Amino acid sequence: MKTLVIFTHPNHNSLSYAFLQKVLEGIVENSNIKEVQVLDLYQERFNPLLVFNEEKRRRDMHLDPNLKKYREQIVWADQIVFVYPIWWGRPPAMLLGYIDQLFAANFAYKDGGFIPQGLLKGKSAVCVSTMKGPANYPLIFLNNTHKVLMKKALLNFVGIKKVKFFEFGNMESPNGKQAVKLNKVYRYFRKVHV
Repeated sequence: MKTLVIFTHPNHNSLSYAFLQKVLEGIVENSNIKEVQVLDLYQERFNPLLVFNEEKRRRDMHLDPNLKKYREQIVWADQIVFVYPIWWGRPPAMLLGYIDQLFAANFAYKDGGFIPQGLLKGKSAVCVSTMKGPANYPLIFLNNTHKVLMKKALLNFVGIKKVKFFEFGNMESPNGKQAVKLNKVYRYFRKVHV
């Protein structure tokens, strides 16, 4: 199995970065995972801004030469792992800008008929996210918007049906059980297989 880890947080002293390290520790110990690539969107200085004009048309985004290496990473991966905080009930704008550009028509899905055809079938995805608020806040107050966005509106739409969530709340609390949650992620990646 080949795993692409997409990390989205501007601070390497953050709890999100600690979760990234636990993901990677588990991957290193997992004999099912043969190769791993890490894409740190902030360190990469990924440009999340969409630009459409006379020279850059939306319908040609799947051919953009500036995004070629990122498309190749997605094609290469059997498993895509997203590690990010939840801000305002959704992933950071940096990650959403990546998604807007990379999960484009004629690369991630194909229009046609009533339901578009997902072109990334056979892959799996894991979302590891942290938030300041209580763990049940997105479910109770936001109608599970985060999971609906990531699973149904994005991943299932492009053909990725196997999606696992680690959505950890109370992460800024002294009683947030951060060590327990970090260990849970480590144990999962140590054993996961597609």
